Amino acid sequence: MSNTEAQAAGIPVEHGGATGERPLIPQVCKLIKITQETPDVKSFRLQTLDGKKPFDAEPGQLGMYGVLDSGECMFCVSAQSDEWIEFTVKRVGLVTERMHTLSEGDQVSVRGPYGNWWPYEACKGRDMLFIAGGIGLPPVRAFLRYCLEHRDDYGRIDLVYSAANYKDLVFKDQLFEEWPAIRDTHVHVSVYHGSPEWQGEIAYTAPFLESLELGPENNRVAVLCGGPSLYRTCSKTLAEQGYDPGNILTTLEMRMKCGVGKCGRCNIGGRFICLDGPVFTQAEVNAMHRDA
Repeated sequence: MSNTEAQAAGIPVEHGGATGERPLIPQVCKLIKITQETPDVKSFRLQTLDGKKPFDAEPGQLGMYGVLDSGECMFCVSAQSDEWIEFTVKRVGLVTERMHTLSEGDQVSVRGPYGNWWPYEACKGRDMLFIAGGIGLPPVRAFLRYCLEHRDDYGRIDLVYSAANYKDLVFKDQLFEEWPAIRDTHVHVSVYHGSPEWQGEIAYTAPFLESLELGPENNRVAVLCGGPSLYRTCSKTLAEQGYDPGNILTTLEMRMKCGVGKCGRCNIGGRFICLDGPVFTQAEVNAMHRDA
């Protein structure tokens, strides 16, 4: 298939409602490492009480994490190894406030995995462009880490990432040290507001993306995750650069609720995000209700 034909075909995304072996039964786990990413974002690494990985997750899948006295919330698995899984949480409400008071060694509950995943097999052999803003980087990070761990399977890799200011950038060690040191991997970071500790680009994500001239040449696939404004403006930039909506991937993980399609709160038109998503092409999102 030629580059033009592959682009026109778009990236095939599987929609199957993956819910793990015991979707409603939580496992009790312990926190083995907590990393303060920003003033209001922490990453939590956990294992089962007997020191094992709670479940295997494909890049982009989620888990339901809970604190006994406060409730549960759905988060993506932002990183994993053979021994642990990790999720990254912004402090924004009752449950996340409680999570941010936890210490290493404390116990939490986890169940999953839920949802479909980034189509890493279908993207092999192609250049990859990852775009994220603020707390939108953790879901993108899972896919990016997979590509970097299987570096020979992918072409050039670019990450375009922005946040309000320097202190709100997550995963700083990876952004500025680890990822740029990997072969043919290019990390582009900007902030919206300058500060004395920031010497880099000051720009919103869409104009920053436009300035980099990372068009769809060489069959490049765009992976996009951020808030509504970022999604809207960056989608416009990608369209102007010639990207087909079938070659733009995104996640609607914020719409994930119970994870198994029973509560109905994830419904958008005829789609249940818990069962069909959260990963879709932009072409699929465009066909949904306008509130997507």
